[in-house]
Amino acid sequence: MTTRPNVPGEPTQTGTALLETATGAIQSFAPINKIHEHQCAFHFYAYDMTRQVESHHFCSHQNEEMRQCLIYDKPDAEGRLIGVEYMISENLFLALPDEEKPLWHSHEYEVKSGVLFFPGVPGPVQRKALETVTGTYGKTFHFWQVDKGDELPLGLPQLMMSLTRDGQLYDSLAQGADIEKRFGICFKTESENRAYMAGPKQGIHPLANGAGKGLMTKLRETDCKPVDTAAASGVV
Repeated sequence: MTTRPNVPGEPTQTGTALLETATGAIQSFAPINKIHEHQCAFHFYAYDMTRQVESHHFCSHQNEEMRQCLIYDKPDAEGRLIGVEYMISENLFLALPDEEKPLWHSHEYEVKSGVLFFPGVPGPVQRKALETVTGTYGKTFHFWQVDKGDELPLGLPQLMMSLTRDGQLYDSLAQGADIEKRFGICFKTESENRAYMAGPKQGIHPLANGAGKGLMTKLRETDCKPVDTAAASGVV
C-alpha cells in the first residue's frame, strides 16, 4: 500500500479556493469531463518487479480503439496524480514499430485474474466493459514514486508494466491493503466469472511486456541545437 506523506507547501488559502470556484464556473474542462471510467489495477516498475503500486485510472475514450487515463494513487479528493496510461486495441498495437512494442504491456492476465476492476460497478456491468479491455495493450509512465515515500514527483518518469501471471502480485497489496474489502470485490470470484473472455486474437505479442526484459528510463546528455541551427534546418 502506498504511503501518504504530506505534500510540502502552505495549506490552500480561502482566497485560492474562491478563485478556483470562480474559474471553475467560467472555464471549460472538456477533456476532463470526458472521463467516464474508473479502473483500479496494479503496476510495477519495468526494471523492478518488487516495486508495485496500487493505481487508480480515470479514463476517457479517444475513440473505440484508444483510451487515455490519468492515474492517481488514491481515488479520493486527496489523490495524487502519479502517471498516465494509454490503452490501444490489438490492431493499433500491431501497427507500431517493433522498437516501440516493448514499451507496451498486455492486459489479458490483469482482466482475467480479476485484479483489474471497476470500483463500485456491479460485476455483470464491468465484465461487459472489460470484454474489450482484455485484448488491449497499455503504455504507462509514472512520474511520482509514491512507493518510496517521495513528497514531490522526483526523478525521471519511469516506464511501468502490468502483471502477467499468478504469483507476481504481493500479498501486502492484495490482502494487506484490504483491496478486496475496501472495494467490495473478490478477485477469485471475478476470475471465475471472466474465464470466457478472450485476449488478443493473435495471442500476446512476444515484444510486448518489455520483450521479457527489464526497461529503465535514463537521462543522457546530448548537444542541444542552437536556435539558429534549428531555423536553418527548417525545424522551428
